[in-house]
Amino acid sequence: MKLLVLGGTVFLSRAVAAEAVRRGHDVTCACRGASGSVPSGARLLTWDRGAGEPPPPEVTALGADAVVDVARHPSWVRAAVDAVAQAHWVFVSTINVYADNATPGGRPGTLPLVEAVHTDEDPASGPEVYGAMKVGCEAAVVGGAASSTIVRPGLIAGPGDPSGRFTYWPLRLAEGGDTLAGGAPTDVVQVIDVRDLAAWIVTCAERRTTGVLDGVGPAVPVGDLLAEVAHGIGSDATLTWVPDDVLADAGVEPWAGAHGLPLWLPRPAYDGMLSHDVEPSYAAGLVTRPVAETARDTLGWAREHPDGPRTGLSREHERRVLAAWATTRK
Repeated sequence: MKLLVLGGTVFLSRAVAAEAVRRGHDVTCACRGASGSVPSGARLLTWDRGAGEPPPPEVTALGADAVVDVARHPSWVRAAVDAVAQAHWVFVSTINVYADNATPGGRPGTLPLVEAVHTDEDPASGPEVYGAMKVGCEAAVVGGAASSTIVRPGLIAGPGDPSGRFTYWPLRLAEGGDTLAGGAPTDVVQVIDVRDLAAWIVTCAERRTTGVLDGVGPAVPVGDLLAEVAHGIGSDATLTWVPDDVLADAGVEPWAGAHGLPLWLPRPAYDGMLSHDVEPSYAAGLVTRPVAETARDTLGWAREHPDGPRTGLSREHERRVLAAWATTRK
């Protein structure tokens, strides 16, 4: 298979290119080439979509059988689809396209979408704008490509994570001691290893799978997930669960940021965001590994890259919250 990866130097798109090369496919990565190298065995075709460059003639001349794109700007996707319309497209979208974050067990076709935005906006404006642009990108792919798979991932974890959200937990639990955890251990969450998602994307390209699927791992109680993280890295840390309202009063923010607690989401407003139905994706060929393995490998990568991306509240902030909670419970 001739595979065109639009990207190929960072996290998911790089993992896709590497997996396709491993399977013996002819892989070309079209990108700026400024964020890192493409995997060994893949070719780099320089194309700076962010600068408004039109598709180079080589993109069409490749005669790609399949294309994988992770873009978030509708104009980028429309131009690429027009240039390689004959191929099967696997477009990486996001669960941020869903307007309903409260209903557990949702999947494509059962949850409403946010209204599409077909113009290029600043994705830093927030998840709503990001999700709306992704809906616009999906429409461009479905309406223009010969056939397509739309994959909507949730929280992607693993080595190379540019968000640092999952990475917070292997690093924190490796330090041991009393560790702040948010909400209740029964709150349901789900993560997916970047390598498993990449392998499935390549499979969808090979099979020319059609339709819309969520790229998520199994939904499990967060207490179980963090226990598996601790097991994977050999940690004996103790988790102290602090309620949502106490965390909010203490200046702890959900999900990410300098004051954030990754994997914590206020309930019940976000009961559905990380509890999608994964069975249709498993039926379409998705295979996921244990979170313990993801945690072990993520910790190893994070230690090799001490200046890598990080998010989450400081240890001093965590200590203050834990001390205040201990006082409250006396």
